Amino acid sequence: MIGLRRIGGGDRRLTGSLTLMRLFVLTSALMLVAAAFLLGSILTHTLRSQALTEEQTSLSQYVDGVLGPVVVRNDKVVPTRWLSQTTVRVLHGQRDVVSVKVWRADGTLAWTSLQPTRIGKRFPLDSELGEAIRENHTVTGVVSPSSEGEDEAEAALGFNQLIQVYAPLESTDGRRAIGAYEIYANPAALQRIIGSRVRMIWLAVAAVFVMLWLLLALLVRGASRTLRLRTIQLRDRSARLLESYRLLEQSALEAIESLNATVEARDPYTAGHSQRVQSIALGIGEALGLPRARLDALRLAGLFHDIGKLRVPDAVLTKPGPLTSEEFDLIKRHPEDGADIVSHLGAMRDVLPFIRHHHERWDGLGYPAGLAGDEIPLEAAIVGLADAWDAMTTERPYSGARTDEEATEEIVRGRGTQFAPAVVDAFLASLGYDQESRLAQAG
Repeated sequence: MIGLRRIGGGDRRLTGSLTLMRLFVLTSALMLVAAAFLLGSILTHTLRSQALTEEQTSLSQYVDGVLGPVVVRNDKVVPTRWLSQTTVRVLHGQRDVVSVKVWRADGTLAWTSLQPTRIGKRFPLDSELGEAIRENHTVTGVVSPSSEGEDEAEAALGFNQLIQVYAPLESTDGRRAIGAYEIYANPAALQRIIGSRVRMIWLAVAAVFVMLWLLLALLVRGASRTLRLRTIQLRDRSARLLESYRLLEQSALEAIESLNATVEARDPYTAGHSQRVQSIALGIGEALGLPRARLDALRLAGLFHDIGKLRVPDAVLTKPGPLTSEEFDLIKRHPEDGADIVSHLGAMRDVLPFIRHHHERWDGLGYPAGLAGDEIPLEAAIVGLADAWDAMTTERPYSGARTDEEATEEIVRGRGTQFAPAVVDAFLASLGYDQESRLAQAG
């Protein structure tokens, strides 16, 4: 029976697509979570920075609006010990402000809302205050006040953290800082606002990315469902196609078997010849250790090796006497004619060289191509020996049948000339002969 290649693996592909879908959904979820975390972190950082910037602007503008007209005169910061109660009340009207200092550019404290006894004293310019004055820009941060130096009064207020703003007091032309405000504010209100906005950001980011993931999962699920349906349809169509192909191959094989039977029916002396050649060839192939696929091909080659004799006239095929050279030329065409006849059957294409060259000889004196030695396909050499053996042991109109012993001796004599040595050795092994003794007798 002709072997068919099955278009299998449908279930494996279906299972694989489901696994890929789950992997894709899981991977996309992890990627979206990572992206959401990154985006949320960036937005949170941006929000905190923006809120702190807005707070510093609000505080510096408010304090400058209250104290600027009092402490700045003729582009100079003037130390002031006393402010009107109204000014102080207005200054502390900003609920977040807990302390304010006014500095001159040389580090002299011009005014402070806490411990006014420090007014007029000169302190070293720390990094933030010095930066604000030298660079003429605002410096902001969240700090824990030091209990030493000029911040001891702020530390005594008991706050763990305070918003610290160093805002430069600019000259009239705006080119330089003539001093600076040092503002401390309670961060509680700002932290509540930031916390509320951060929660809103994270909720919004989470909601958006969950919606994106759900949408993506739905799209992938729909695509996967379509893929599963198409896979099932393809599997069903493939199964039907396989069955049709099997039936077609079976019908073609049956047709060729009928033609092969016709060849043997035309010559009653060769009845059963193809089946015997097939059996002998398989025995040799098994002795050589050929794999299953090559044995299957050998089975077909042995059965159909003489199919080309369909094109040989009956008068030549069944002639009881010797053939003329013209008649022998007709006979010599049957290997190529046989290959041509079965070439239209897809499963027989690998067998064509074995049918075409089964009358080649090891010494190159065979036909149709005059191949020699290892140029001859192994399966063709096997069929050729099996064909010769059966011809010698079968009664023919022009020659009597030889005994198995006589035919074996003839095969051994042809080792290395007509027949491949390895094939002869395998043939003897398939018959159970002691190869060394048989070869010695023939020698």
